[in-house]
Parts: sequence; C-alpha cells; structure tokens
Amino acid sequence: MSMPGGRQPAGALVSRRALFSQLTDAERVTVLSAAAGSGKTFLLRSWIAEAGLAESTAWVSVHGEDRDPQRFFLSLADALRATAAGSALVRPLTATPDLDGWAIVEGLLHDLHALRDRLWLVIDDVHELRSDRALRQLELLVMRAPAELRFVLASRRDPQLGLHRLRLDGELTEIRAADLRFTLEESRALLDAAGVRLSEEALALLHERTEGWAAGLRLAALSLAGHPDPDLFAAGFSGSERTVAEYLLAEVLGRQPKQVRRLLVRTSVLERVNGELADLLTAGSGGRRILRELEQANAFVLALDSQRSWFHYHTLFADLLQLELLDTTSQDELARLHGAAAAWFGEHGFPVEAVRHAQAARDWSLAGRLLSDHWFGLALDGQAATADDLLCGFPPDVIAADPELTTLLAARELNQGALADAERHLQLAAEGSESVPAGRRAHLQIVLGMQRLTLARLRGDLPVAIEEARHLLTPAGTPGRAEELRAMALLSLGTTEWRTGRLEEAEQHLEQARALAVRVGRPYLEFASLVSWARAVTARSFALVTEFSTQAIELAGRHGWTDDPLTGDAYLMLGAALVWRGRLAEAEPWIQRAERASRAEAEPAAVLGLRYVRAHFELASGRPEDALAAFQAAERQAARLVGPHLLATQVRSALLQTLVRTGAAERAEQRIAELDDKERETGEMRAALATLRLAQGDPRAAAVALEPILDGSAPVTRRASMSEAFVLEATAQDALGDSDAAGRALERALDIAESDGAILPFLLHPVPGLLERHPRHRTVHASLISEILNLLGPGRDGRASRSPARSPAPPEERSAPREPLSESETRVLRYLPTDLSAREIADELFLSWYTVKTHMRHLYAKLGTHTRHETVQQARDLGLLAPSPHRRPS
Repeated sequence: MSMPGGRQPAGALVSRRALFSQLTDAERVTVLSAAAGSGKTFLLRSWIAEAGLAESTAWVSVHGEDRDPQRFFLSLADALRATAAGSALVRPLTATPDLDGWAIVEGLLHDLHALRDRLWLVIDDVHELRSDRALRQLELLVMRAPAELRFVLASRRDPQLGLHRLRLDGELTEIRAADLRFTLEESRALLDAAGVRLSEEALALLHERTEGWAAGLRLAALSLAGHPDPDLFAAGFSGSERTVAEYLLAEVLGRQPKQVRRLLVRTSVLERVNGELADLLTAGSGGRRILRELEQANAFVLALDSQRSWFHYHTLFADLLQLELLDTTSQDELARLHGAAAAWFGEHGFPVEAVRHAQAARDWSLAGRLLSDHWFGLALDGQAATADDLLCGFPPDVIAADPELTTLLAARELNQGALADAERHLQLAAEGSESVPAGRRAHLQIVLGMQRLTLARLRGDLPVAIEEARHLLTPAGTPGRAEELRAMALLSLGTTEWRTGRLEEAEQHLEQARALAVRVGRPYLEFASLVSWARAVTARSFALVTEFSTQAIELAGRHGWTDDPLTGDAYLMLGAALVWRGRLAEAEPWIQRAERASRAEAEPAAVLGLRYVRAHFELASGRPEDALAAFQAAERQAARLVGPHLLATQVRSALLQTLVRTGAAERAEQRIAELDDKERETGEMRAALATLRLAQGDPRAAAVALEPILDGSAPVTRRASMSEAFVLEATAQDALGDSDAAGRALERALDIAESDGAILPFLLHPVPGLLERHPRHRTVHASLISEILNLLGPGRDGRASRSPARSPAPPEERSAPREPLSESETRVLRYLPTDLSAREIADELFLSWYTVKTHMRHLYAKLGTHTRHETVQQARDLGLLAPSPHRRPS
C-alpha cells in the first residue's frame, strides 16, 4: 500500500526538526522500534510532508492477515513504481500461482540498479511480517539495493533482518522509544496547534505525567480541546501508559456525538472501513464524511489511500472500541455485523475479508460457499497459503459435514503430496454431494472434477486425467465463477492430451482455453495456454511455435513474469523452433535464458526438454561430442519419468545418430539391437537405423529402413521428422545411382521444410551436391535451396560455415598471469565468457555486485587487459579457460 497520497497528515503538524533531520540524513537503513502509541507512523508522515518527499517516498504497510509473502512484495513493487524515480525503472508485476519472493526481489534489484535519484522506502509494521522466508528475502533487498534507495523500517520490536553488519559500517540509524518522546517544547507546540492553552506549570506536569509519550499527548490534546478547566484536567490523571491511554481514549470517545460514537463502535469489527460499510453497519448515512472529519481532527483514524476512501483505527483506539462493542452488543447482534460485512466484502470482490467475517459470524455455510467459489482464484492470485489459512479457520466437524469444504481439504492434501488422504476425502465429498443445495451441486462437481484430474495427473494416470477433464467440459449451467474453472479445465485437458500424443485435440482445447482466459480477464491462464499451445504445435509447425512462444514471452514481459519457470518453457520452445529453422545465432540466447530460468528442483520432464534442445543446438553448431553428452543427459532424465514421454523415443533416436557422427557406429548398432520390437519399429528409430546404414556404406539397407516411414506405416511424431526421412532417402537413392528418385525425395523434403523453414535436417544430414544439382526449373523452392546452401557454407559439409574458434597459444608460448589468481577470481573468470552481466554473475555466485566488479578489476590488472572480451581471450591463450566452443555462421 502506498503512502496515503503523500498528503500532509490530518490535523496539526508538529515540526520535530531533530528527528526529521535524522531521517533525512540517515544512510542506508533507519529503524524505528517502539511500542504502539509511540508516534512512529505519525512522525514518518509528518517528516514526509514537511520535507516535501511525497514523490520520492514509497510507503508499504505489512498486514498480519496476509499469509502469502508474495502479496507483500507485490505491494512493495507497486509502491516503488508509484514514485517519480521508480516509475521509469520498476516493471509492472502481476501475481501468479508460483511467483516467488526471491524472484521478485531479484527483479527489483535488477530494475533499481540504474537508480540515480534518492528514493525512500518506508515499511510500516515490519513486526507483522512473520514469515522467515519473507524476512530473508527482505534482508536480501536491503543489503543489495543501490545506495540511492534508503530504507525506513517501523516496527514494534527490532526486525529480525540481520542488520548488524550495517551497524558496524555506520549505515544503520536507530530511533527508539526514548528518541520518539516529545520534548517539553514539542509538547507545547502540539497543544498550541490543537488550540489548547495550558499554564507553564500545567504543561510541565502533563509532560511529566505522559513522559512525552506521543499517544498520551495527542489524546490529551483531543480531551483538553474546549475543556472548561484544562489546567485542572491536566493535573488529574496519572498511571501507566496503558491506563492513561484507556482513560483518555474513553474521554475522546465519550465526547463524540451519538452518531459518531455508534459508527466508531460498530465498525470496530472491521480491519478497514469505508463510508459505504460504515453506513451499512450503522443503518445510517454520512459515514464517509464522519470518517474524514475524524481523520482531519487527528482522532486516531488514519486514511489508507490518497482518495481518503478507506480508513483504519489506531491499535489503541481499535482495542478500546472493541471492548466497548463487547460490553454493549449482544452476541447475536455482533454476528449480524460480521454477516453484513461478509456479504458486502463478498459482493465487492474482497473474498478473503468476506470469508473471515463469515467465519466470525459463525455462518459456516456462507463462509464455505465463499471459499469454494474463490479457492482457485486465490491460487491464481498467489494466495494459496491464505486460502489454506482460511480453510484452517473452520472447525473439523464443519469441514467433515460439508462436501464443498471436504473437497477443498483434498485440494490442500494434493498440494502437500498426501495422495491417499486426498483420494479418501474426494470420495467422501462425492458421496455427500446430494446433501448440497441444488443450486450448488454443479459447482461442486466442477471443483471435485478439478481435484480428481489433479490426482490422476500426479499419479501419472493420463487416461483417467483426460476422462476427468472431459467431464469438466460437459455443459452444466454452473453459476458464479464457472468460466474461470472451465478455462482451467480446458488448459488441463489440452496439456494432458499433448502429453499422450492427442495433438489435434490438444490444440483445439488450448486455443479455447486461451480465448476463455482472455474473456474472464485471467492473464496468467492466457499465458499458460499459449505456452502449452506452443508445445502442442511443435509436431506440425515451427513457425507456429515461434509465433505462440513469442506471444507468451511478450505477455510475460508485460506482467513481470520473465523469471517464471513457465516463461522458461516459452524461452526453450522459441530457442528450439529457431534451431530447427537454422537460425542458430538467434536461438542460443533463448536457450541460455531457458537454462537460467530452470529451477534446480525442476521435474525430470522439464530437464529432459532442456537437454534435448541444447543437444540439437550443439549438433547443428558442429559440436557432436557436446551434443552426445547432452543427449545422454536427456536420456537419463527420461529414465526418471514414471510414464512414457513424447520426447523419450526422439531422444534415443537422436542419441543413436549422434553416436554414428562421433564414430561410434558399433555402439549404435548394439543399442539398436537392444531395443524392444515396438520401439525399434517406430519412425524415429528407423531414421536412426538409416543413418547408421548410410555411415556403414549400405544405402540399400538405409532405403529399406526408411520405407515404412515414407509409406506411413511407421509414423513419426513431428512433421519436420518426415523432412529428415526424405533427406535420408535422397541420400540413399543418390548413392544407389537413382537420380530421379533422389530428386523426388529431395523435393518432398523441401516441400515440408518450406512451410515454416524447418531446415535442421538439411544441416544435420547435408546434401549440398544434391541441392546444387537439383533442377531449378523443376522446383518451387529455389530460394530455400539458396538459404540452405548459404548456411552450409563454402565447404558444403554442414560445418565449414561455422568459423573456427580462436585456438589457444601452444603451451610453450604461454606466459603466466602477472600475479596468481585467487580462487574467488578464478570462479568469476569462468563466468566471463557467458552473456551474464556482473549483477547476474553476482547472483549466480551469491556475491554482491561490488565484490564481482572488484574481482573483475583484479583480473584485468593481473592479465594485462582492459575489457571483458580481452580478458576472456587472454585467459584462453593462457590456458586458464577452455577454447571457445562457439562457432558462428559466417
């Protein structure tokens, strides 16, 4: 939440110049640590107003009810982007189911590294940030942010952020309760501004009794305003801060008009209130005007937004109001207040508050309906932990008696990997579905179906998953949020169909999922549908893969999802499509991005795809040994999968062909012999066998191996693989002396490649002689032939166009560095040949940016270089780095 408009605090402003100067002149981090009522928030708002820092200050309040750290960091990013300096640097960021706080912090550090203007980030109520993970993420932001970003942390106790290093370096300013106490002169200024005149003796006594406590003085000012004998009143109270606060708050409350007092007491059931809610709970009118007047009078009512539409009460005031409410309101009436609030929040799109108030009203039926309606939406918004917390707010017997809540319990168990428990609860929910009101049964069936689908997918039972997904798409006239659920079901169905090779159906359902996601305003579902759609069309068109993955990447960029694992899939598919289209220089950066986006704990299927694409890139770049290692790594990942995967056979086929290219034909022959009959007869394996027979000088056997592919009896999994089969056929027929048959096969291969430029088969199985002899008057692919020949280069062998890497100097000509490299410098050196920036290298090595830059300067000095490029070349010449593996098209 941003600072309330940067607006000057309501009521009188007391200029506390010493504290204001301390805040303005502070170094990296300022901590205000003191109990409630010490005046932390009011001090900060007053400082921002007097110093004119509204456009340079981002304000975030931590809310204790938020269980998902993602929401805090999203609010923080929004607040930074709302400042003058941050608006041009901080990218928009939208919630996702899996958006990680670490990724948000890394993104902020990346965006803010160019910050040149001073910017303050105020985080209020840091003590409410209870997640250890979120605290560590905030600590990372604090420690690695640019010096121009100054942090001001307000908390009721010292934040657990490991700030001792800043204290030692003199970069931590600490303001505590004693510092926050008003001096005698400041106390006089506060009372004068409130129109209260006290004698010197009375003022001194009031200051002594309150000990300069901010809340006590502000309450005294409110109580003394208009009092017939302020001196007598000032002398008449004493006690602890708490008793003084309760006494003075009671005075303040007691002096309010009946309408105002009723509004304050009845709305104290709310964490935040606006005029419409105030009118609803008081059955009155004018709530917004009253709240604004109370805020203006500094009556412990604070605005939460710049429009002054939402307000909340100071903790001390809220506690007193709630005590008053409990003393004057029956339990039935209290439940009615919570019920009315639940209905209002539910109707206005605030499901979390709606469920909490329904639970407070003990209206379990309403609370259950609200949570069931919004469960998936909360997950999509990155609030899965909050949804889980809401579910924990129901008594166990209520959950057991409510099929909708039992289904949500199963959803939680699925997320935790407790599949047997989830299955049992899904069965119980299904058995009790008849007890659900008729108007809710269709919704329950959708939620049940979504969980059964998830269970089947987690167990690898894809046929059951498909069956469940198709049941979800049966028109049922479901009310409420059914379209959102339908979009999720279409996405799940399409993804499952793709995994089982039902590609046409997958494309259809993924296209529908995307259209529906756009209609219901769910960009993450649209994004996920595009990514899955790009996967599905891989079998028939790399041009479409390029189109859909590019659209997904652009959508991710607009919403700040560039580091999301799913965006990594889009990077990979775009890289793969570019490899198949022969655009290797364009492909490599996308493959590298995909590799960086992949998490260490990524599932085997994701790693399988990464290794598969990387291997083809290495193969097309003329590095068969590196390709072989990558294919072998991909095969190991395929072995870890529970069920079959579309890529598994393709990986083995490519691996066998790569063995042939590296001179290991005997190993390839042995591995083919070890295959079971079913896999040996697949189109991919027959292509591998043909490659082996051609390498062995037996083109007739190669042609025999290819026959079932060409006549369709041994189909291949992707259209471009047919192009490869025809290239191999052309090679075999040419070797057999049948030029007409070779020409026909070559033309068929070109036909397939022309549609989307998938020319990788011509690079892996180069046939430059055939292409040059192919009659131009008998082909419509003259320009494509020229493109392929250009890529093959002068040597026409598929490798000559890749310029050789600069060779390192012979050992006898190498000289040692001017000074030995330290271990840390050597670690940094290994990253210099990559396209990672210094900040990204720092991330990889868990170092600060400054440390990496220092190591780089030392490397330049020790190697006698001036630029990063020179340093890499010199390190290679000295044998400190391996020779460059990159050979680009000329």
